[in-house]
Amino acid sequence: MAARVTLLLAILVVLPFPSHCADPDPLQDFCVAILNSTSTSLNGFPCKPASEVTSEDFFFDGFTKEGNTDNALGFSPTFGNVLSFPGLNTLGISMNRVDYAPGGLNPPHSHPRATESGVVIKGKLFVGFLTTNNVLYSKVLTVGQMFVVPRGLVHFQMNVGKEKAMTITAFNSHLPGAVILANTLFGSNPPIPDDVLTKAFQVEASVIDGIKAKFGA
Repeated sequence: MAARVTLLLAILVVLPFPSHCADPDPLQDFCVAILNSTSTSLNGFPCKPASEVTSEDFFFDGFTKEGNTDNALGFSPTFGNVLSFPGLNTLGISMNRVDYAPGGLNPPHSHPRATESGVVIKGKLFVGFLTTNNVLYSKVLTVGQMFVVPRGLVHFQMNVGKEKAMTITAFNSHLPGAVILANTLFGSNPPIPDDVLTKAFQVEASVIDGIKAKFGA
């Protein structure tokens, strides 16, 4: 009896529980997404019929052009997820190209459905993430150096060089999602009540209203 219990526990430890996976494993060779479908599909989009799939469904050229960094934050992400590259549907992977002007910032955010890894292709970036114990891990990276951000943790990247910078990042989800802290807290619709934010940040309502005005709330 004891041997059977030990064997069962060993099997349970080795088995890849669904809760440990970012996306479920695919049950077919591919499932090119039908993005405009009105059908309900769990953890992915409905599949295009195999007879309608072409080679073009498995190639994406969105990273060939530099993003426009002429904005308040000085950065521009180009998304290579299922919404822009339907061939990724159900495959549990996606990538981004992110361009930075000098001083550009990818502001504090998190990805609720994926771990992120990335490599600096050009420039010099200050990269950091925060744990659930409010510990900051950070480093200045240069060309060829890689970073990883565990799933769901708040992180950021900032160009600290004098020239443009660019990274390529990868995710273990076809649609990792992004929660941008400033936009979420101060630009939500409907807005978070001032009473909540003034108490959370220990500031006057006028400060909160001033920040909300910058995010259109």
